[in-house]
Formats: sequence, structure tokens, C-alpha cells
Amino acid sequence: MAKVISKPSIIQPVGNKPKIIQEFIGRVNSKTEEVSIAKMKSPKGWKEPGQTPEFTEYTIVIKGILQVETKNETFNINAGEAIITEKGEWVRYSSPIEDTEYIAVCLPAFSPETVNRDE
Repeated sequence: MAKVISKPSIIQPVGNKPKIIQEFIGRVNSKTEEVSIAKMKSPKGWKEPGQTPEFTEYTIVIKGILQVETKNETFNINAGEAIITEKGEWVRYSSPIEDTEYIAVCLPAFSPETVNRDE
């Protein structure tokens, strides 16, 4: 049965600066455990702790530059580009260069219990 999502839920962010997380589909807004889809807006200079998530994350940058750091490499993902980070891979997201907007899709859905953030 089709389910219309009339508005997203605002999720509490983690990081050194305020970031807006609008979850359209996921455990909170649609009670969906299989996948989460959220729009993120992070200000210039934002960064969050590293994490070793139990989900694969597919990220599409809409505006700005998202920096994605892994154990072996650092990527600057520009507007119009995307990146996939695999579950079990250590990763850290930030927007050090400019305000950034992006879409994050997590399989299975994001949860605070399965993101496994660094202390």
C-alpha cells in the first residue's frame, strides 16, 4: 500500500556546529527499518566524530562540498557527485570548505545504536 510522507522529522545532529537533518524515510519518520533517506544541511566548518556504521551509506551532494574521510583516504565530494561508504568501514563526514546540502540513504536504516560513533 502506498504511503505519502507529508513532511520530514527533524533528527538531533551530532557534531561541533548545528546541522539540520530532515529524515523523510527511516526509523523515526516512517517507521521504516529497511532504508533511511534524509536531507542534510551542514554549515561551513561542521564536522562530526568518526563512525564505523553497521549500514552502507549512499550520499549525493546537492550543494557545496562534503568531505568524507576514511582510514586510507580523504575525498572532497562536490555538488552533483556521490559517494558510497560500506558498512563496517570507518568514516568521518565534514563540511570544512562551505555550507553543504546532501542526501543520505542508509541500508539498513540509520539508527543511533548502529552508527558506532567514536568516543
